[in-house]
Amino acid sequence: MGVHEIAGTFLENAARFPFYNVIFLTKGAGTYKADIGTFTFRAPVLLFSTPLQKLAIQHETPLGGFAIQFHGDFYCIEYHKERVSCNGLLFNNIYIEPSVNLGASDAETFCSLCADMIEEFSANEPDEVVLRSYLQLFLAKSSSIKLKTMAGPSAEREKDEQMEAFIRLLEQNYLSLHKPADYARLLAMTPNTLTKKSQRYFGKSPSLMIQERLVLEAKKKLHLTRQSIKEIAYALNFSDEFYFSRFFKKFTKVSPQSFRDQTGISIVADME
Repeated sequence: MGVHEIAGTFLENAARFPFYNVIFLTKGAGTYKADIGTFTFRAPVLLFSTPLQKLAIQHETPLGGFAIQFHGDFYCIEYHKERVSCNGLLFNNIYIEPSVNLGASDAETFCSLCADMIEEFSANEPDEVVLRSYLQLFLAKSSSIKLKTMAGPSAEREKDEQMEAFIRLLEQNYLSLHKPADYARLLAMTPNTLTKKSQRYFGKSPSLMIQERLVLEAKKKLHLTRQSIKEIAYALNFSDEFYFSRFFKKFTKVSPQSFRDQTGISIVADME
């Protein structure tokens, strides 16, 4: 785990890290890019990313804040999901923006937590238990604010029932239905209409969302299980592991084995 301050510029050049990243910006505005996703932001805000995503920030004004990085071996978000519901909310969700907008009071709370973490790191022998507790509190607070924002009357995105139905259908059928036309048929609309509504609602095409959902499931299996690459390929309905590896690398820029080597295998894999 690491915590450091941000001042002026950060991630001007795109980069990938084998860690979970939380970027807490107290100053600045601009555009945050995580893989193919592009999101505008204005501080104070929290930005999240998962291991080996391609990250970049284009800023309109100088940035200020903190960057937190942690490996899954230090804090497993799946293992702690009962305590901190951040997996699928802050991380690993293809349907919502990986950000949390903050009010002034919440921003002060996160500033204090970051200061506490930096102080602990400066000790002669930093206590991992203390640092893990600070991180857990940081993530729990982030999840709580995100949930309130999504459920509140000021939720940014007005519900589109057809697109919400598309989410449900994709979750049920992503292993077997890989063409936008399949989902358009189930939703009783033309493929062109589905594409337009998806671009407007999610900011990406149905085809890209289907691919993202498959990649997300592949990442979960690589990190949370000890299944072989061949077993994962067949579980995801690929004809062979070589086709699966090409598909995965085209999307993530790393092979399935390299992803597993860099992110590690979670303790959850041995709890079945």
